[in-house]
Amino acid sequence: MSATLSTIIRPAVTKRPGGFFRLFSACLHGIARYFVCRAAIACLRELDDRALRDIGLVRSQIEAAVHGFMTAPDRGRV
Repeated sequence: MSATLSTIIRPAVTKRPGGFFRLFSACLHGIARYFVCRAAIACLRELDDRALRDIGLVRSQIEAAVHGFMTAPDRGRV
């Protein structure tokens, strides 16, 4: 009786992460994103009005820009 290569070598089984790990990972990602956004808002609030105008923002638009709710006015829609 001869054994063939396909019966000797089994394919590697990849196990997907469980639901708890995905939930935990999503929570950590959300917490990290919150702190990054807060730091970006703090840095932009430290700038004076002239520097903000140079990058195309006014003080009332800082949070919207950090969270990605604004697009550049010179970019057209694709």
